[in-house]
Amino acid sequence: MDYKLNDKTALVMGASKGLGRAIATMLAGEGAKVAIMARSKERLESAAQEIGATPIVADLSVRDSLTQALNETRSAIGDPDIVVVNTGGPPKASFLDATPDSWREQTESLFCFTLDTIYDVLPAMRKKGWGRIMIVTSIAAREPEKGLTYSNVIRAGLHGLVNDLSRDVAHEGVTVNAIMPGIIETDRVVELNMSIENFRDKIPAQRFGRPEEFASLACYLASENAGYLTGQAIAVDGGYLHSI
Repeated sequence: MDYKLNDKTALVMGASKGLGRAIATMLAGEGAKVAIMARSKERLESAAQEIGATPIVADLSVRDSLTQALNETRSAIGDPDIVVVNTGGPPKASFLDATPDSWREQTESLFCFTLDTIYDVLPAMRKKGWGRIMIVTSIAAREPEKGLTYSNVIRAGLHGLVNDLSRDVAHEGVTVNAIMPGIIETDRVVELNMSIENFRDKIPAQRFGRPEEFASLACYLASENAGYLTGQAIAVDGGYLHSI
């Protein structure tokens, strides 16, 4: 399939490793001009060289750093046609472990950061009459997982944002979708001490997903062919979710 991305520019956040890197690699392979953003300069520059992307170093937890990084992106590749907001996973916690201050911190990191990014990139997309916004969330946003209280709550709110915003801009050629990774073989799986033996009965596919399988969905949503697909939260989870 020709995704028709040769004349498109893309910004992928959190792309020095894991899901973000897989998405950036596939978009670049389809001909898009890609900028990747992350905090670790050394790892980011190494990834950018391998992918053929422009590295944009930024501490995405700091608003001024985000603004500067988005300006650097425009200088390097122009206004991005495709933006993948990928913040990585918040720490494990139950509601009783959390505090009002930690809720504010995680809301700023997961939700407000996403808002700031969208408000920055959306005007150019609307003016151009074409844009693709994707937010990487989690299957926990649809079916809450024990011990992942921040994802359960805040990322569910991001799904509401996706649906609400999509209704405002669909007629302008801009799509907005959430993509939900199930258990994918990344560093995050290692951090959470996940073993396939503990999930074999829960995942009909009886294996963890591969980053490129998740990236394939993002690449399709970035394409011309996905122009009528918006306001959705789509899972790549091997059948893990029970809801429809």
